[in-house]
Amino acid sequence: MAMVYARRVSLAAGAAAALVGTLVFSGRSSQAAPPSPPGAATARTYLAALKEQPEGPQDGYSRDKFPHWIDQGKNCNTREVVLERDGTNVQQDSGCAAVSGKWVSPYDGATWTKADDLDIDHVVPLSEAWKSGAAQWTTARRQELANDLTHSQLIAVTDNLNQEKGDKDPAKWLPPKTSYRCAYARMWVWVWVKHEYGMTADSAEKAALKKILDGC
Repeated sequence: MAMVYARRVSLAAGAAAALVGTLVFSGRSSQAAPPSPPGAATARTYLAALKEQPEGPQDGYSRDKFPHWIDQGKNCNTREVVLERDGTNVQQDSGCAAVSGKWVSPYDGATWTKADDLDIDHVVPLSEAWKSGAAQWTTARRQELANDLTHSQLIAVTDNLNQEKGDKDPAKWLPPKTSYRCAYARMWVWVWVKHEYGMTADSAEKAALKKILDGC
């Protein structure tokens, strides 16, 4: 699994030497985004193949059943890897926490310079996944979804928007930045897959995604 980690660089001698091991510098950033999802035509093919059925019950759901954020090596957990990946000029301390940088939330276009203003959104919410098949998975499989850096499942966004989205699917919530909705639908289908994970989609969700993708 390809992941972007912060890299250490040598600092000048003298007073700067005291900072070695305290700050980690990222030389950024060729990506500053999740892995690119398939194009609209491929996403439409994936969507057509999704099994359609009503969502299951919420019974038994807990975020603890989707362990995150897990260790990704070099003192970094999944959240910290995504913050480094999605930002520019990100500096991290020796514990891998982002201490400075710039992030542009794709959901609304807002720019942030403090990591505390960002949430790492699960594009397919964990509760939604639970109701769409993940209730029957092993904990290891749920952990994989909750920390998936290979697909477009994790993205740094404005924290208030993430809270507004909650566990809503695309029939109930879409990014307020309308120009991003096509990308969002492609991301959702790629993960939802559901082509990759074998989840199901209810009729309203599938119709909403089809409407977006048909306009891409």
